[in-house]
Amino acid sequence: MASTFRPLHDRVVVKRIDAEQKTAGGIIIPDSAQEKPQQGEVIAVGPGARDEAGKLVPLDVKAGDRVLFGKWSGTEVKIDGQDLLIMKESDILGIVG
Repeated sequence: MASTFRPLHDRVVVKRIDAEQKTAGGIIIPDSAQEKPQQGEVIAVGPGARDEAGKLVPLDVKAGDRVLFGKWSGTEVKIDGQDLLIMKESDILGIVG
């Protein structure tokens, strides 16, 4: 996937990680009632953003990182048949694990 699409600047391509479809009590949650997961895996990253002096500042996240992001973060796109999100690194709340 990363060979066909390379994000620019400080943008990151994230694939959502599916949420658990059962509650702790064993109740199965139908797709229509589930919220979209706010956790994903970084698929590709851009080269970084430029600071005031024009120097390239690399991103803190890298491909393979599991990240948390806000409910409304990113733009949903379909690339090579996969549903992905493109977001700025600043939309990522943190790295899991």
